[in-house]
Amino acid sequence: DDGLLYCGKCNTPKQCRINLFGQERTPYCLCKCEVEKREREEAELKRIEFEKRIKDLRRVGFPDDEMQNWTFDKDDGANEHITSVCRKYVDNFDVMRDSGKGLLMYGTVGTGKTFAAACIANALIDKGFPCLVTNFARLINTISGMYDGKQEYIDGLNRFALLVIDDLATEADTEYRNEIVFNIIDSRYRAGLPLIVTTNLTAQELKQSADIKKQRIYSRLFERCIPLEVKGVDRRRERLKDDFKAFSEMLGL
Repeated sequence: DDGLLYCGKCNTPKQCRINLFGQERTPYCLCKCEVEKREREEAELKRIEFEKRIKDLRRVGFPDDEMQNWTFDKDDGANEHITSVCRKYVDNFDVMRDSGKGLLMYGTVGTGKTFAAACIANALIDKGFPCLVTNFARLINTISGMYDGKQEYIDGLNRFALLVIDDLATEADTEYRNEIVFNIIDSRYRAGLPLIVTTNLTAQELKQSADIKKQRIYSRLFERCIPLEVKGVDRRRERLKDDFKAFSEMLGL
């Protein structure tokens, strides 16, 4: 009735009327179903691009491929309190990031500190935040092997929204290595960016170290990181017992 073409599928106009230089024109336009089709295609393209970005972030963020699978849905529920804290850290990451607050996870060997930290990183990567999960030994070896550009490398770690460094104080105790550890933490500290560190040290060892160089390191950590004691049985030892039992039965020992 109005002289315009209509879509036979959605019954909305495929033409529109405009006035151009005093003359009426009826150019083609997208009908409702074509608009919806385009929106679906754009949404699908964005989804594919986002998934690719997440895949790239996870590949870069985990030098150890196994940790890419350390997620909250793989948690055995043995320490509900720690899991709850870690989930809340993820939920409130915008605030934590803006305030530069991280976590200092301390406790005995095998209690799940590294797993919990990796769960946080994986969850944040799923949201699109670039994260890196590494350890002090790897960082020290990388930096020690560089002829120049060491500080640039350390500063480059600040491109990650969250930096997780495992195994504080398991590296060799030398003045040179302690200085590298301090520079890594201090760079993050000065940038006001969150850092998660795991260590087997006790709270007393962290707070009352007699070594001045280590006091500098631990002081920086306590300023930026919320202490979180991770208690529990040594899961590694339990897994070793289970493995030993299974293979002993298999071999008839």
